Parts: sequence; C-alpha cells; structure tokens
Amino acid sequence: MDLYEGIEKLSPSMGCAAKTVFAAFQILKNAGGDLPAKEIINMIPDKIELSEWERDRYEKTGYVRWQSILHFYTIDCSKAGFLRKQKGVWYLTEEGEKAISLGAVPLLKSATKKYKKWAKERKADAEYNGSEDIVEEKDQLVTIEQLEESAIDGIKKFISNINPYDFQDLIAALLRAMGYYTPFISPKGKDGGIDVVAFQDPLGAKAPRIKVQVKHRPNSSIAVDEIRSLIGLLNKEGDIGLFVTSGRFTTDAERFSRDSHLHVKLIDGDTFIGLWIDFYSKLSDEEKNLLPLQPIYFLGVNE
Repeated sequence: MDLYEGIEKLSPSMGCAAKTVFAAFQILKNAGGDLPAKEIINMIPDKIELSEWERDRYEKTGYVRWQSILHFYTIDCSKAGFLRKQKGVWYLTEEGEKAISLGAVPLLKSATKKYKKWAKERKADAEYNGSEDIVEEKDQLVTIEQLEESAIDGIKKFISNINPYDFQDLIAALLRAMGYYTPFISPKGKDGGIDVVAFQDPLGAKAPRIKVQVKHRPNSSIAVDEIRSLIGLLNKEGDIGLFVTSGRFTTDAERFSRDSHLHVKLIDGDTFIGLWIDFYSKLSDEEKNLLPLQPIYFLGVNE
C-alpha cells in the first residue's frame, strides 16, 4: 500500500499539508509519541521530498511555506484528537497513531472534516461564516504557535549555554517556587549522587522527602542505569527520587521509572521549561534572574 497515494491529485497547498503532516506523525510514532516541534520540523526534510515552492519563504512573515502549512493543518489534527500540543512539544495520541494506517491523504481529509464540524458546532449559526472564519482563526493560531516555538527554542539555547551548577541552581529555585524547602544544594565537587534535597517542611519531618539528581546534558539522553543509581540512594522510609535533565530520557529509562517499586519522577528539559513558566510568578526576583522570562500577550482564540 502506498501511504502517500493520491497526493498528486491535490492542490499544491493540500498536497504539501498531506505529506508533511503524515511525515510528522510517522516521526512522532518512531520517537515514542512525543517530540519538540522544532525537532520534528528539522527531521521532515530528510524524510520527504520538498519542492522549491514548498521551501520558499513568505515575503510578509519570513516563515518557510511548508512549515506554515504544516502548522496550519496540525490545528485540524489537534481538534480531531490525533495530536496534542503543549509548550512547543507535540504528542501523538492513540487515535493519531491509528490514523497513520489510513495513509497521508485520508488522514488529512479526516482531520479537516472533524475540524470544520468542531468549528461550526461551537458557534451560533448567525455568527459562523464558514471557511472565512476558519482561515482567519487558524492563521492567528499558527502565528502564536510559531512565535511560542521560537520562544521555547530561545529558552533552550540559554539553558544549553549555562554550566551544570547554574542548572542545578535553577532546579533548586523551581522546587522552592513549588513550595519546597531546599536545605541541601550540592557544592562543586563530589556529591555522592544527590544534588538537591527538598523537604515539605523546614525540618524534613514530613514525608515525602525528595532526593534530586540533576544532569545538565541538553544534547543527550539519560539511560536506565542512571535511574537505577538514583533508586539505590533512596534508603530511608519516605524518600522519593527526582531525576532532572536538560536533555531527554531514553524509552527504557522512562519505562523503568514507571515500573519501579520506589517512586522516581523524571523531568526532562521540555518539562522543566514548562514548570519554570508555570511557577515563574512565585520565584523571587533574584531567582527569576537565573532564567528571566518576558511575557508577551496576544489576542486569544476562544476554544
């Protein structure tokens, strides 16, 4: 079965949408179901052939045509329940994985049909102007998504350029913003595997007590052996583990953490950025300066 069958019969824009959306779904499936949008976009040109027209940039916005088309039609996929997006990360749902078997063109048509139905149902008939409303609203969402992804990329570059001890300080500051006490933050040198200890109360009398291991490896994945090492340090009743990396975890590491008899929470670089944004208002001014953010507000779209 040719999973790209029928693309040549579509308009240039729809053909581009069908093959880029389908390629993105396949990339997500092969990656275990989730990846930062920027990584997906970087991988697509190696997976499918893109024409010169698709690679051109829009004069007004400066965005690459195929990337804008991809963003535009992944909104359909989100409303169809095939895809979720959160803070620059795309997640393939179970329904989305099943939809891959349809092929590129039927997958796109299914998503588009479901989006149009959703758009019409959420507005009173008197207020609904069909495709005109859809295009205007989706263009707005695409602009916001692309700006958000660019902002997340900037934050990641900032984190990549700091040293491991500065990243450790970021983790401790985040835990304090979340309401924890951090009586121990490892000084430079050997730490015995524990970088931060966090308590719910000043004396550490109340369980759980969190032992945190921090690894600043933005360009690599943490393997299962390192998760096992942290579990070996949870030797008191009431101890739980927290492993934070500026990069990612291997699939085996994530599975081992889920199946472990002791509680170990994994936080990768994308999750950390999301938490830093969520708790930014609760940081002290000094802590905010460790990774400063500037909020920018746009007119929203009613969901």
